Amino acid sequence: MWLGPEEVLLAGALWVTERANPFFLLQRRRGHGKGGGLTGLLVGTLDVVLDSSARVAPYRILHQTQDSQVYWAVACGSSRKEITKHWEWLENNLLQTLSIFDNEEDITTFVKGKIHGIIAEENKNEQPQSEEDPGKFKEAELKMRKQFGMPEVEKLVNYYSCSYWKGRVPRQGWLYLTVNHLCFYSFLLGKEVTLVIQWVDVTQLEKNATLLFPECIKVSTRDSELYFSMFLNINETFKLMEQLANIAMRQLLDNESFLQDKSLPKPRRPLKNISALKRDLDARAKNECYRATFRLPKDECLDGHTDCTLWTPFNKMHIPGQMFVSNNYICFASRAEEACHLIIPLREVTIVEKADSSSVLPSPLSISTKSKMTFFFANLKDRDFLVQRISDFLQRTPSKKSCSIDREWKWNVADASSEEVPELPSSSPLAVSPTSALSHRPVSFCAGQVPTASQGLLKLFRRNSEELSGPKGAKEKMKEESWNIHFFEYGRGMCMYRTAKTRELVQKGIPENLRGELWLLFSGAWNEMVTHPGYYADLVEKSMGRYNLATEEIERDLHRSMPEHPAFQNELGIAALRRVLTAYAFRNPTIGYCQAMNIVTSVLLLYCNEEEAFWLLVALCERMLPDYYNTRVVGALVDQGIFEELTREYLPQLSEKMQDLGVISTISLSWFLTLFLSVMPFESAVVIVDCFFYEGIKFILQVSLAILDANMEKLLQCCDEGEAMTILGRYLDNVVNRQSVSPPIPHLHALLTSGDDPPLEIDIFELIKTSYEKFGNLKADDIEQMRFKQRLKVIQSLEDTAKKSVVRAVSGDIGFTMEELEELYVVFKAKYLMSCYWGNNRAAAARRDQSLPYLEQYRIDMEQFKELFSSLTPWACGAHTPVLAGRLFRLLDENRDSLINFKEFVTGMSGMYHGDLTEKLKVLYKLHLPPALNPEETESALEATSYFTEDVTTEVSPFVSELDICLHCESQETQEDKGRRNENGPEKEEKGTSPQDYRYYLRMWAKEKENKKETIKDLPKMSQEQFIELCKTLYNMFSEDPVEQELYHAIATVASLLLRIGEVGKKFSNRPTRKSEDCKANNGQDPVSEEESPTSEQSQNSAVEQQPQADHEDKASADAQPEKTQQENQTLGDGSGEGQGSPLQLLSDDETKDDMSMSSYSMVSTGSLQCEDIADDTVLVGCEGSSAAARYGSTIDTDWSISFEQILASMLTETALVNYFEKKVNILQKIKDQKKVERQFSSSSDYELSSVSG
Repeated sequence: MWLGPEEVLLAGALWVTERANPFFLLQRRRGHGKGGGLTGLLVGTLDVVLDSSARVAPYRILHQTQDSQVYWAVACGSSRKEITKHWEWLENNLLQTLSIFDNEEDITTFVKGKIHGIIAEENKNEQPQSEEDPGKFKEAELKMRKQFGMPEVEKLVNYYSCSYWKGRVPRQGWLYLTVNHLCFYSFLLGKEVTLVIQWVDVTQLEKNATLLFPECIKVSTRDSELYFSMFLNINETFKLMEQLANIAMRQLLDNESFLQDKSLPKPRRPLKNISALKRDLDARAKNECYRATFRLPKDECLDGHTDCTLWTPFNKMHIPGQMFVSNNYICFASRAEEACHLIIPLREVTIVEKADSSSVLPSPLSISTKSKMTFFFANLKDRDFLVQRISDFLQRTPSKKSCSIDREWKWNVADASSEEVPELPSSSPLAVSPTSALSHRPVSFCAGQVPTASQGLLKLFRRNSEELSGPKGAKEKMKEESWNIHFFEYGRGMCMYRTAKTRELVQKGIPENLRGELWLLFSGAWNEMVTHPGYYADLVEKSMGRYNLATEEIERDLHRSMPEHPAFQNELGIAALRRVLTAYAFRNPTIGYCQAMNIVTSVLLLYCNEEEAFWLLVALCERMLPDYYNTRVVGALVDQGIFEELTREYLPQLSEKMQDLGVISTISLSWFLTLFLSVMPFESAVVIVDCFFYEGIKFILQVSLAILDANMEKLLQCCDEGEAMTILGRYLDNVVNRQSVSPPIPHLHALLTSGDDPPLEIDIFELIKTSYEKFGNLKADDIEQMRFKQRLKVIQSLEDTAKKSVVRAVSGDIGFTMEELEELYVVFKAKYLMSCYWGNNRAAAARRDQSLPYLEQYRIDMEQFKELFSSLTPWACGAHTPVLAGRLFRLLDENRDSLINFKEFVTGMSGMYHGDLTEKLKVLYKLHLPPALNPEETESALEATSYFTEDVTTEVSPFVSELDICLHCESQETQEDKGRRNENGPEKEEKGTSPQDYRYYLRMWAKEKENKKETIKDLPKMSQEQFIELCKTLYNMFSEDPVEQELYHAIATVASLLLRIGEVGKKFSNRPTRKSEDCKANNGQDPVSEEESPTSEQSQNSAVEQQPQADHEDKASADAQPEKTQQENQTLGDGSGEGQGSPLQLLSDDETKDDMSMSSYSMVSTGSLQCEDIADDTVLVGCEGSSAAARYGSTIDTDWSISFEQILASMLTETALVNYFEKKVNILQKIKDQKKVERQFSSSSDYELSSVSG
């Protein structure tokens, strides 16, 4: 690589000059290449520890003039080949020119200008991509690729100097964190350590400090534990490792591979040694935290944040905190938790202005909204820049929003200019469309003919309860009044100040009239609903009437959703629930529908209209409870792991007992998935849901801990899981809400559990208060950190389960042990994952469908199979190996989708590793017959088929099997039969019964053929051309074997014998058919007369009579003769002889002769045959073949054939061949070697390059 000329002071230090001329020196780094001694070891160690560029470029070219003491580095290279190319260019293009100059300064100036010109020319096309990353970082990336053999698509994120503890000895080196791998390299005084770990293999990441390892990072995989320490910034390193491992887990979970965000703004000043990828990941982490804190939509991206103060009118104070600005929102979070949170959507902003500064209020900023609220921010460091950014975002707000906002507010709020009225009018557009346009069933109306979509079902089905006028009603009114006072002081709607006072009111229970509105606000669902007008209605319209697995499951569960509630005892509530669940299943097919979603959605519909319930469900499934409702409920399992961890921390006594009983895993799933709605009385559970929408999962965890704490004494005395479950079930059944104004709904659990003593009732508000007092110190950030740790554990555990399931499923028919199958599965899966991030990841990811059985989820294509085959096969064939791999792939790919699953893969491998000589030879034999043998690999057959165009029916492939031909006849018969029925009318229909009977017996015969265990007699005969391919494979297979000469001699003997056998067999099998072939040759010029003349058919049928001993596998080719009419095909399908010897040769002799005269095959006699002579254009012909050669000229003998039994018998006569195929090969060793070889480290390639010229 050419370098911009840099001054070098000491040209000789640590470098050896290998070539020189008056103007240039070519130097090699000491210690690189062979030899080097102690100096080399020291230099190598220094290069690694000091991160020298010589590690990646151990060769360089310096420019120097005779009298000058200054050297200029003009080129460097990672190999001798690269540097020699530059050296030769300089000698050929510059030396003669430089000798003309008189002044040495002019020489140096000319050389520098020339080199700069070359670099500019080379970088002209690459500039846009390369300018993002700093030069030092690019050098490190090159070093990483060279050191670990990574392709260019593998991007380096960052690298750190650290120590890896090998035993008790620290090895100082460099840790490289790439998108898919963790790599470490160390070289100390000749001791080299190289580690490469895929992030998908990491099972645990921990940052801890012990006596042995001071502040270190522990990386655990299934096989090992690695410790790294002595980081300059351990927190930054650990955070980045967590992010990369999380991306890998996401890839395992739902195929989301990492895609770099190209839209990141460029830094205002160049960042030293920070890659674009690192900036991207940092931005992602900040965005996720920002969205989670303020419950914003998933596509919201943080633009920046700054320290400031916010004037809070409710307590007349300036609260210090941070302002966050993104594309659509301005948010504020106080430094003191719970002091104040604020969210201002830009769609609501009317005025942004700079107010006058004063000593009391420096750099103030005023923001006014449509709801007549004004917010004052002060102490802004860069106010002008901030105002400019906000103005830019306001201008980018689409103009169409302004016209749609009116509609949105009309739908949801009575007054378009204010957010202060929550009531939803009954005559809204939304009310009409989902029920009339989107439902095909008649909708029943009640409560003044109000359709389902207009408001919550509870308002429609509220019974005339006395509670409303009693003390409970008074309490409800007091709650409403408290909230109205709060709205007056703190604002109403999205721009409300959220403080500790808000949380207190939520804990006391939200009034039923306000529940829907506040759920939408606190969950953030309101934002998504307002910015997507008409989305739900469109989705319902598209999804109605369409059916899939999700809709079937929804229909099954509709009547199980709160059946005890009157709202879901009629078609009105059921129809609304159906529409919401179906719409979500079509919005998010990866989740579709999961049990428990019906229970949660039915409760949402009680308090919200359909559209609001839909967006609340979106917020739940996609943001607040991530991955909860996918096929493997990963999110719920993750939070279950957190619950177990918190139980160990807060309730250590109980934790051990619960683990022994195995209760936590049972209870937590039902609690978390349905937010206690399925285990508590409805009136109490909705209060839990109130707090959940305000606090998130933190509240569910703290309530769960409070429930365990309340029952600790009883649980410690339990003897088994059933008893513990009964105790917790009874406790939850008796959690009551004495303030509820709704009539009590009978709870199913309560009906099932009964005790002798009247149960003790627990007030839900007391339970909530206790949970805050005892476990209120849980932090949302800590829970996110724990989620990451548990996610690693859960997903890896699920992957292990999948591996065991797959291995169990395939182990019955395969010769490998369970251990070998598990290792093969790991290798197979790794190859698939590699294609996701190194190949075309979209295509690879599309091949994995999570809904399929585990066995079908990972599938590889031919290229990946070839790589695995090359490293694992016991039949290494040198350059011929990929050809053999391709044939095996085609043989295994039974459904012809160009992909094979794990079972097909191990079936192929087992055929080569297990079984006796016969079984292995059978696999090898099949690899040289269609479909394994490609048409391109049998040149003469390809030429023959392409030569004929008119009298050969092109639909019939030269490789069709007997079954395929019969099925082809069947389809033709069916079509003709249909045609006859259409023409002749219904009265002729009875005549169509005979083909149906025929097809029935054909299917029965096909079934019998499939189920029958294949024997060696079922294998078709092999043509001469296929036999040549087999000999080529065997010749390549024996190359480099310890006894290759014996094997070559043995195969030459066997080949000669088999050629003679084939010649002798040809005389017996083909003599009776010669007349018929000559007869056909005479008629060959007139295809019509040939088809009409019965001569060919009669003579071939007579040949069948004269050949009763013909094997049944010789029938297929006669069935496929393209000249035959359909009637002939039906006749021959029952039993016809093979007139040509080869079961798959479809063309008659005159056709072959005409075509073969063009082929380039040469003839050799087997008497003089040596295995080394078998080349691509060589044909083996026996001694008796001279007459055939005279008759055909230079062609393949198409009448020649050999059977598997003859090949087997011939091979058994040679001990060397028997020993070769019966020797045992350890596949575990092969797998071990494959893992080592998977990345060829460049140290070996350097030595090879150093032996090139020079």
